Amino acid sequence: MSESIFELKNVTKRFRDVTALDDVSFQGTAGKVIAILGENGAGKTTAINVMLGMLKPDSGKSSVLGMNSQTHGLEIRKMVGYVPDKLAFYDWMTVDELGWFASGFYAAGYHKRYKSIMANFHVPLDKKVKTLSKGMQAKVSLALSLAHEPKLLILDEPTSGLDPLVRREFLESMVDVAAQNRTVLLSSHQISEVERVADIVVIMIKGKIVIHAPLEDLKNSACDVVLTGESISVSHDAMPGRVVHQEVSGHQQQLMILDVDKNELAAHFNQQTEFSYEFRQSSLEEILLRLLKTSRDEEVKQNV
Repeated sequence: MSESIFELKNVTKRFRDVTALDDVSFQGTAGKVIAILGENGAGKTTAINVMLGMLKPDSGKSSVLGMNSQTHGLEIRKMVGYVPDKLAFYDWMTVDELGWFASGFYAAGYHKRYKSIMANFHVPLDKKVKTLSKGMQAKVSLALSLAHEPKLLILDEPTSGLDPLVRREFLESMVDVAAQNRTVLLSSHQISEVERVADIVVIMIKGKIVIHAPLEDLKNSACDVVLTGESISVSHDAMPGRVVHQEVSGHQQQLMILDVDKNELAAHFNQQTEFSYEFRQSSLEEILLRLLKTSRDEEVKQNV
């Protein structure tokens, strides 16, 4: 098994009466793009801040590059690459000046690599940062985070507000990073585009991890089932897999089932005579939306 580049183990973090992280455990290995998905407030940024040593967990452990996040936070932040959702740099500098300034914090060769990355991104070195488009500024931020060749690159909603083409270019560059046997941890709302680049998916809802799996395994073991008939009675307990969502509309029921073998599921429904069934392929976005809807429906029931 590959050595962990980062790991959170049974991490819990509370802010007064809000539990931002609830016994969270996941890790990342070299050469992988790990995507954390979830709505605002799910705990994604809190998990990243714990990893970087910027927040102390109430319980559990976190490590990055073999170092304890709580005792070696400064060293970790020097060694990883980090692109925040809100860009922050001296925008009165030119692109080249900004790279030269940042090079003072790193070993020799940083500025040269920075300029090479800017050339690949087609960003002019002589332009002041404040005159660049938001997309080009995002590329500057990415170059600053990559020029010291970090083993771990963390991106927290990096494509927010960018146009679709720049978003796609930005995310697909993450594949190139992973191909160099480095690790990318990506928190993003752009689910359909994350689906193009992620190897591992972590879905968080209200501070809990509800999915942690290789993307292809998740998609292959997820199934949307549409049942049609005048009398539909199905037992979730007797059904293969794990039913995570159910909707009823007239003579139809739609089920989202995870961790299921479709042949086994078909054999189960073939025994039924009072209704017909149809399987539909689930996208990552559909899986997330179904899980979120189920979570909200359960919250409504608890508050009634």
